[in-house]
Amino acid sequence: MVDRGRSGNRRDWRTRLIQPEVEPPSDFVSLAPAVHRGSTVVFERLADVRDDWRSGRYTYGLYGTPTVLELGLRIADLEGARHSFVVPGGQAALVLVYLAFCTAGSHVLVPESAYGPNKELGPGLLQGLGISVETYPPMIGGDLAHLIRPETRLVWCESPGSITMEVQDVPAIVAAARAHGVPVALDNTYAAGILFDAFAAGVDVSVQALTKYVGGHSDLLLGTVSVRDEATYERVGSVNRLLGLAVSPDDCALALRGLETLAVRLDALERSTLIIAQWLKERPEVALVLHPAFPDCPGHEIWRNQFTGSASVFSIVFAEDWHARRVAGFVDALRLFRIGYSWGGTTSLVMAYPEDGSNSRSYGARLVRLNIGLEQTQDLIDDLKQALAS
Repeated sequence: MVDRGRSGNRRDWRTRLIQPEVEPPSDFVSLAPAVHRGSTVVFERLADVRDDWRSGRYTYGLYGTPTVLELGLRIADLEGARHSFVVPGGQAALVLVYLAFCTAGSHVLVPESAYGPNKELGPGLLQGLGISVETYPPMIGGDLAHLIRPETRLVWCESPGSITMEVQDVPAIVAAARAHGVPVALDNTYAAGILFDAFAAGVDVSVQALTKYVGGHSDLLLGTVSVRDEATYERVGSVNRLLGLAVSPDDCALALRGLETLAVRLDALERSTLIIAQWLKERPEVALVLHPAFPDCPGHEIWRNQFTGSASVFSIVFAEDWHARRVAGFVDALRLFRIGYSWGGTTSLVMAYPEDGSNSRSYGARLVRLNIGLEQTQDLIDDLKQALAS
């Protein structure tokens, strides 16, 4: 048998499939960030091996490739954070913060207006771990001090609330918590980490679902946990490493691309949303428009003083004579607004909430949340008009 594996001093072709002996030129420079995929990191010498996430050097793909770390650095730079950990989604970011600050016997305060799955963690996973979660009125401000116990280990804020849109007085809450040595975490997804300066307001941790505005196209799931200082970096980072919250570099590349158009998209979304919200405010079918830029939205004065803009998501409350079936008929009649959760993408969305839902408050089944996308504003108004007429 003829051995076709070798040619002169060259390694066997099968080996060269795994470890090639040729390389492309290394002077390629592109405007697009490179996508580095990989789990195993190799070292030139044994002495170079470092299994330490704090080292700032690449040790294992679980702790990030250049693509992942670039996204974290970019988010930290925008938010003014010490560091931003990139995790698989917004919910993963919330869980990471809970587990970094809480152990059995801990008490946590969460606003009633918070993202639903955040509140679901309390009677679910966290209760089983011996962690007690208590909800508080979102407009409580500095009076939160009365709810802090000796075992309180974390206070959450979300401003505005995901559905009912209350704008919280975050600096006042931070002051109340800091007087008792309790850290404050903020879900800053509505503001894309930009429209509200979380760290200037004193929070210790700022969480974002990059799925929303940073991704911007409804095609990725990512989150970040941005930390204020070195002590918080150590605390969150050590737990992040043990949880194995790896992310895809391909998703990170999409998020990096999304950052390039974030400013343009936020400006366009704000303009269109304000026009549509004002149009709805003048409709007789609508009793209330819950948009932070409107004076009758809870916490509007706080928003005006602390935010640099508004985003694409807001809610409406239909008039008293609207019942659940009528609301459902309106939602089903919409054509451009697609029925779905989330927000921040290019497509307009609508979602109604049940009367017994945790975010319905006193609005019953009359509450509907809208996310304005990048469709033409007048087309969206025409769609709302025909749905109301139907």
